Amino acid sequence: MIATATAEAVTLLTSRLGAGLLVARELEPDLLWVSVNPADVRTATATMKELGTRFLVTVGIDERPLGGGYGIVHLFAMDDAHQFVAIDCPVSAGDPRIDSITPLIPGAAWAEQEFHDMIGVEPVGHPDPRRLVLPDDWPKGVHPLRRDVAYNYRPPSVEGAAPELKSPPKGTSVVPIGPFFPVLEEPARFRLFVEGETVVGCDYRGFYNHRGIEKLGDSVLTWDRIPFLAERICGICGFIHSTCYCQAAEKAAGIVVPRRAAYIRTIMLELERIHSHLLWLGIAGHIIGFDTVLMQTWRIREPVMWLTEEISGNRKTYGMNMVGGVRRDISDAQLPRIRDVLATVEREAIAVRKAITDDSTLHARTKGVGPLSTEWAREICVVGPPARASNVPIDARLDHPYAAYDDLPPHLCLADGCDTWSRVIVRLDELADSIRLVREAIDNLPTGPVLAEFDEIPAGRIGVSAVEAPRGEAIHFVMTGGVNRPYRWRVRAPTFPNLQAIPAMIRGQSIADVPITIGSIDPCFSCTERMETVDCRDGRVRVYSLKELQALTQSASTGDGGYDL
Repeated sequence: MIATATAEAVTLLTSRLGAGLLVARELEPDLLWVSVNPADVRTATATMKELGTRFLVTVGIDERPLGGGYGIVHLFAMDDAHQFVAIDCPVSAGDPRIDSITPLIPGAAWAEQEFHDMIGVEPVGHPDPRRLVLPDDWPKGVHPLRRDVAYNYRPPSVEGAAPELKSPPKGTSVVPIGPFFPVLEEPARFRLFVEGETVVGCDYRGFYNHRGIEKLGDSVLTWDRIPFLAERICGICGFIHSTCYCQAAEKAAGIVVPRRAAYIRTIMLELERIHSHLLWLGIAGHIIGFDTVLMQTWRIREPVMWLTEEISGNRKTYGMNMVGGVRRDISDAQLPRIRDVLATVEREAIAVRKAITDDSTLHARTKGVGPLSTEWAREICVVGPPARASNVPIDARLDHPYAAYDDLPPHLCLADGCDTWSRVIVRLDELADSIRLVREAIDNLPTGPVLAEFDEIPAGRIGVSAVEAPRGEAIHFVMTGGVNRPYRWRVRAPTFPNLQAIPAMIRGQSIADVPITIGSIDPCFSCTERMETVDCRDGRVRVYSLKELQALTQSASTGDGGYDL
């Protein structure tokens, strides 16, 4: 039976779409699946906005082997009702186009660019139709997530291909940041458009080292191999992603996870949040030259890493999650050790917090820096601490409870400063709250098994899962395939929406404040192997291919070729 909130959504969609509403059914207790005529996708999206829902991500599905065309599924969250809504738009294989919803929801921009690249469905009316994920030298017409493209296919490069660069405003200069920059922990490439010392705009190009994780998940790996791959999506949020994937698969298959396993997942998730926030605080201090914070927070973090190794056998990639629960239990003998580490981290984190909040220089470098208004945070669909620091009250642990958060609800840590300082405060508050949650979880750890048994997972079922990573909400979508693996596995990491907010956050800011503003969202970039060069003799801009870079390197090392490096 459809819940009250989703019944209201169906009623409103029916009144707005009429015959354009093809199907509305509850797939899972928390998932409403609505199929609409593709011509009505903007009306359906406007209706979802009217209902106060939040856009999550879009899933592109090649359904041709199933007798269809292409499925474009826009996912929304009804947070107050703890519900997800999927707006499914079946697109014809003969005319793979659909109206863009980005004019209505700016935060959908990258999701639509991605399905254009990966599935080959064009979002008509998109304000920026450039490539997002595919490299510049990738041949046109080859879309990796189509089912007829092999997971190990390597197409020939298009020689002479160059990126489509956004033109800077008249009278401005271009200041590049990246792909390697001293105070950012991973590669990223921003082109800042500046007037004097003030940023007036920017362009971002990433995804140069796309790893094909989703493709491997629906073509090579089986259900219980994918958690180990999911854990490697992010170097910090590994357990978050393996939990999110497992929960999506468990929802699709109707698997009930043992309660003890749910508590163990909660413990590991919050330990991951503790060490992640401590890591971020150190990096933030380093970015603004406050290396004492870096040294102290990383020192405090280290016993947490030792603890996770004692529990799982690994400092970071724990290998704990399986579809149906966890592979390793937490013994009674380990509980005193967990309590001791929590007590030490709590005591030392309080001292660091006082040092941070009392430091006037840190206030000067963060207050009013990187502004992100509440309204724009909602429009661009920002998640996690950046959203909560802009007074957007979202947290997947509360809005879509999972693991043991129904028994152990977190405190919603909000700030209304809408700046980098507020993002610091939110993370400090969450650090303290995570210590509380782990302590309550081990004090109330139930007995029983840690892994559920289940039969073969049938094909054609859908599961959607949200997990609150330290950086923000992660989303995993699973469509079962019936051959011991998903037919489609879609991942949205929290940095995906948050990076889209950077242009607004740095506009009007000083160049010197750009690194800490970017760092304030705790970004996780995809690595890049390309770079943009400017020929000082004639001012020409060029992007070299990997083959050309290798030739240049070899020529320089042998002294041949006459290249001036």
